[in-house]
Amino acid sequence: MLDASTNAVRPDIADVRLADRVFAPHYAAPLRRTLSSSVDLRESRGRDALTIAHLPVGATFDLLDLTGGVAWGIAVDAGLVGYLDADVVAT
Repeated sequence: MLDASTNAVRPDIADVRLADRVFAPHYAAPLRRTLSSSVDLRESRGRDALTIAHLPVGATFDLLDLTGGVAWGIAVDAGLVGYLDADVVAT
């Protein structure tokens, strides 16, 4: 079992780079993005969820899912997987 705090895997989707280690109904290739402002990386989707890291403007984020104004992926420098507000993810 992979640690979901450091490996981008959920019951519905996983990082394609983990395909040799985990089965998922869908795989996503990460899209490397830069954050346009500082933001809290959260443990789950909700705005009241536990903050696991504070990411600075310019931080690199590997985007794997963008649904309902919330982005899920990997904070590259922190090595943590989590959720953040989609409006700070620059294209």
